[in-house]
Amino acid sequence: MGDFSLIGVLVVAIVLIVFMIAKLKIHAFLSLCVASLFVAITTGVSLDTIASTLEKGVGGTLGFLAIIIGCGTILGKMLEISGGAWQIANFLLEKLGKDRASLVMMLVGFIAGIPVFVEVGFVLLVPLVYVISRQMGINPIKIGIPLATSLMTVHCIVPPHPAATAIVSILGAEMGKVILLGLVCGSICAFVGGVVFMSFVKLENITFKENALEQRSDLPSFGITLFTILLPLVLMLSKTIFLPLVADGSSLALWIKFIGDPIVALLLSVFVSYYTLGLSRGLNMDAIFDLTSNSFAPIAGVLLIIGAGGAFNEILIASGIGEALKNTLSTLPISPIFLAWLIALILHLAIGSATVSMLSAAGIVLPLIDGSGVSPEVICIAVGSGAIGATIVTDSLFWLVKESLQMSVGQMLKYFTSATTIASVTGLIMSFVVSFIV
Repeated sequence: MGDFSLIGVLVVAIVLIVFMIAKLKIHAFLSLCVASLFVAITTGVSLDTIASTLEKGVGGTLGFLAIIIGCGTILGKMLEISGGAWQIANFLLEKLGKDRASLVMMLVGFIAGIPVFVEVGFVLLVPLVYVISRQMGINPIKIGIPLATSLMTVHCIVPPHPAATAIVSILGAEMGKVILLGLVCGSICAFVGGVVFMSFVKLENITFKENALEQRSDLPSFGITLFTILLPLVLMLSKTIFLPLVADGSSLALWIKFIGDPIVALLLSVFVSYYTLGLSRGLNMDAIFDLTSNSFAPIAGVLLIIGAGGAFNEILIASGIGEALKNTLSTLPISPIFLAWLIALILHLAIGSATVSMLSAAGIVLPLIDGSGVSPEVICIAVGSGAIGATIVTDSLFWLVKESLQMSVGQMLKYFTSATTIASVTGLIMSFVVSFIV
């Protein structure tokens, strides 16, 4: 097949994925598998190698990510059970003042959202939205949108979140650099999209239901909570910061590499959280064992989707589509940064899954990185930024936020979709800015 024919097959495959997920309501895992088989057969990949290629894609992706996602889920469960997110909110409200409630909720979402999935984080923190809204006499939408936007931003940009971590592996980026860029760019995206945008929105106050207000008093300290959340990031960043300062191959360099490895960093952090957020607060090991076991069930679907995304990307390479994209798109006057962002944005708009859109976009732009002069770390930020935007009715988060904040579909499109899209465009701008540095 020629390059244009191969690209045509890719376009059909993407449409097929969108149709199966959005219209036929087939799970994203199965949709990606079917699309992979369609691409392989249509492009003439040898039948006796298709299965092994799929296996290679799944194994190569999950071999690195399974432990990371599992450990990250345990950390999120420990944060949820302990009430650590509430403590962060209480501390920030006390220090920044209730008149900055939008900024506080954005920061709470950004910090507490590091170890938890976006939907879990929102369900965990939405009662706090009503507590603060009742105390201040403001509409919960005013501070609920900054919270949701912040959680979505962290979910797409900052490892160790599954999709953000997966594209680091796919694009061959350095984890520490992506974390650092993600924290800086992500915080700006969340601030502009959530806080700044909502500051221009005028909303009438509403009457609150009493049963929506529940204060918590049995909380861990702010310092312990923040330490536990940030520990894996600090360990991974230490590899990026300190490794260039020591002699290559020395004993110290080996230890820095070991401790800064994402798998080791998260394993260590899990056991630290067992003590700081569990044992030290009266939980016994039987209770910790149960909550650990319960934390794994929700990630089964995520793992399968990510594995299928890895298989799809491997098929793109084996079929020659990756090379065809490189040959065709490299001749166009389009920045790989903008292309990565745009593909992720369009796929998220169509499919409604930030995870699937990020994995697919990363696989498509991967061949363009070599020789482009753009670092894979910047492409990671661009892809994640694209997946933040256009959060509409196809995304389950849209409906969760709608029901939790008692909003109409029109209000959601006006406020939440706008907020995430503004955050997305801000991320694109930040990607171009950091490309001059990284």
